[in-house]
Amino acid sequence: MTFMVKVYWLITLLGVPASITLATNYPDAYYLTGFCLLWAIIGGYDIYFSRSNLRRNYPVVCYLRYILEYIRPEIHQYFIANNIEERPFNREQRNLVYRRARLFPDTLPFGTEVDILEDGYLSAEHSLNPKEIAKQDTRVLFGGTQCTQPYSASRLNISAMSFGALSANAILALNKGAKIGGFAHNTGEGGLSPYHLKFGGDIIWQIGTGYFGCRNQDGSFNADAFQERASLDVVKMIEIKLSQGAKPSHGGILPAAKVSKEIAKIRLVEAGKDVVSPPAHSAFSTPKGLLQFVQQLRELSGGKPVGFKLCLGKKSEFLSICKAMLESQIFPDFITIDGAEGGTGAAPLEFSNRLGTPCLEAIYYVNQVLIGLNIKDQIRIIASGKTASGFDLLAKVALGADTVNAARTMMLALGCVQSQACNTNKCPTGIATQNPNRGKAVNVENKHVRVANFQDQTVSSFLQLCGAIGYEHPDMLRPSDIYRRFDQGLLHFDEIYTPLQPGQLLSNDVPKTYFADWQKASPEYF
Repeated sequence: MTFMVKVYWLITLLGVPASITLATNYPDAYYLTGFCLLWAIIGGYDIYFSRSNLRRNYPVVCYLRYILEYIRPEIHQYFIANNIEERPFNREQRNLVYRRARLFPDTLPFGTEVDILEDGYLSAEHSLNPKEIAKQDTRVLFGGTQCTQPYSASRLNISAMSFGALSANAILALNKGAKIGGFAHNTGEGGLSPYHLKFGGDIIWQIGTGYFGCRNQDGSFNADAFQERASLDVVKMIEIKLSQGAKPSHGGILPAAKVSKEIAKIRLVEAGKDVVSPPAHSAFSTPKGLLQFVQQLRELSGGKPVGFKLCLGKKSEFLSICKAMLESQIFPDFITIDGAEGGTGAAPLEFSNRLGTPCLEAIYYVNQVLIGLNIKDQIRIIASGKTASGFDLLAKVALGADTVNAARTMMLALGCVQSQACNTNKCPTGIATQNPNRGKAVNVENKHVRVANFQDQTVSSFLQLCGAIGYEHPDMLRPSDIYRRFDQGLLHFDEIYTPLQPGQLLSNDVPKTYFADWQKASPEYF
């Protein structure tokens, strides 16, 4: 018998009779008797029946460890972590979002707390001839030559977050913020809900592997259902999701308990049954098939911009899509790049930590490939990655993105506290939950203004940075404007990676870093 178990039995054998004796003479001592009896019952169960090693060896006392472990994230967040060490968003970044959302001063006193000499630190070089950039001149037009209903987009928009993952009030606040701010709101793959439509904010409708909102009973794509919803005026663009950064090449299951009648109606599924999102699409299985699907959706939507979203994995597979573009002459209107850093979606640890290409590296690669094929002018790039500040936006645009989508920082603007309880249905702020009582905590009339404020202030900061570099327009930004620190000093991205000249992939002078993947790529298969 371990020492702690002996101590437990000693306390029990002495405490229970003593408390009974006290209770006999002093009525107020009945509480002590009850406590001692409860101690004895729980401890006895722990010693003889518990499956936990700790509870068998440290009966009752071990629960103190569980309590401390349960509140450890909050203790670390509020009392231990400094302003710049937390992940994924440190306190400095969260405070910046909160202050901009509330239009509070966002200046930094007494100098930076960031180690600007650490490896990986990103920076840009300012100019002695700064410029001023008018915000109204910086929107981006989506829609190539095969598109008949182009869309003028803001530089910063709301990234994909589904109704189901987020509460109804959270979706309403995001969309109303998009409406008054003049930016777009991506639905996520959970379908086009009434909450996305109520306030008339511009919508990017995402179509995932489950085809929610445009599916047949067997889970296959339903063209008629798609056409009905895609024809709505509020739907501005269509995004086919191939993979996401949090869990590339991984499907998902919405458990039956979460498939309410409302969710079932929106997603065109059966209520009370598990809903499966497979890892891959059933409407196509080849690069050529993907582009034919792009063309089909463009026609069904009446000529609206259609593109696809992916987390960059095997580069030869992306190049296969590019070869299929050249062969079929079907071009997507945009490509959304999701970084391996992940986002709002819950994911298996191994997928989140070990698969995919980081956002900045992926943007650079995709942009260079499109330049190397002479098709960059036909295809816009959207960067879907961690964006809390104007510099985050600047770095992505400089490396090749035309616009940027943000998800988690939009949630922070709604009042998210980074409790990281998104996958538990117990979000303390009522944002990432389907519990209606918790969801009421999101005040739509108050929070939608904060979403619009954050977006506006971040874009303004981005334009100020562009001007500080000496540019009169964001389109002048180049990868050589962003520097990363290494042991040997600062290197810009064109020095770290291999840039391509226009049309170079079509020549006999393909750089070594692209050659093997380019040779392996085929428009016939991934």
